[in-house]
Amino acid sequence: MDDLMKYRLESASEKLLSAKLLLEAGQYKDSIGRSYYAVFTAIRAVLASRQIDFSKHAGVIAFFQKEYIKTGIFDKKYSKYIQQAFQIRNSCDYDDFYIVSKQDAQEQYERAVELLDVVRIFVEKQ
Repeated sequence: MDDLMKYRLESASEKLLSAKLLLEAGQYKDSIGRSYYAVFTAIRAVLASRQIDFSKHAGVIAFFQKEYIKTGIFDKKYSKYIQQAFQIRNSCDYDDFYIVSKQDAQEQYERAVELLDVVRIFVEKQ
């Protein structure tokens, strides 16, 4: 594993810890944001294995889906996880009066944990 992949995995783990602490504190919107960034940073760790990055979130996500999900390297369900995390995080950050529940934040956190685990296994094989 190279330094950039390792750094991004560590960063994703930190964001996941923040998501958990915010969830426990009842800060559901911010927890969702941290869960999303844990997922996003984990995906960027995968892309680092090929020395690829993009300036926009949509580019990172589209490339990951095309090269890693559609090819079967990662299960298709992660495409749904990523898309929903991106959408709900945008709604939390930019939509006025957007309300999220503890259940929403818990689901996003659990999905981020699962995705980070499979990314960690992938990256360790690189």
